[in-house]
Amino acid sequence: MIKMVMALRHGRLPRTLHVDEPSPHVDWSAGAVELLTGEQDWPETGRPRRAGVSSFGISGTNAHVIIEEGPRQDAAAPGADPDVVVPLVLSARGEEALRAQAARLRQFLVERSDAAVADVAYSLARRAVFENRAVILTDDRTTLQAALADFAAGGDAPDVVKGVASSGGSGDVVFVFPGQGTQWVGMAAELLESSPVFASRMAEC
Repeated sequence: MIKMVMALRHGRLPRTLHVDEPSPHVDWSAGAVELLTGEQDWPETGRPRRAGVSSFGISGTNAHVIIEEGPRQDAAAPGADPDVVVPLVLSARGEEALRAQAARLRQFLVERSDAAVADVAYSLARRAVFENRAVILTDDRTTLQAALADFAAGGDAPDVVKGVASSGGSGDVVFVFPGQGTQWVGMAAELLESSPVFASRMAEC
């Protein structure tokens, strides 16, 4: 499926791999079916491209899927911010340094209007992590700059989540249940009510 999705995306059909000769159990003279011995362009016909994928598992599990090319979307302009919430992580040694970093970040965003917020968030997340931290969650550049200005001036903007990573810290505690695919919303709350062992361990934490 991944191979065909990429073929749809690039408009190019990949050659057939790991086949020395066509199967004798198929009448290749009938219809218009053939093995691709080399890559070739997937022609435009004015209709969405479609591909059929059949996968036969060794344990007997079979999957047969038809995938279709999605509508074309123009690439976002350089510097354009997608309409998604991104976390911007600030980290410093001390409260004063943390707020000073917020001021510098706001100034950078003002001067560099071409810098996408998602790219800035990615770069911040890769920096060193210190004791004092703050996270700004936003999907809007204007709101982000306002939150940074308020935080830098000593306020506590509603879009800013702040914490201190130390034994004497005053940050709120958050329990995360990342899940393995079989979890459901609110399961921890149900476990607190139904499992005394789970409830007592959570109380210890």
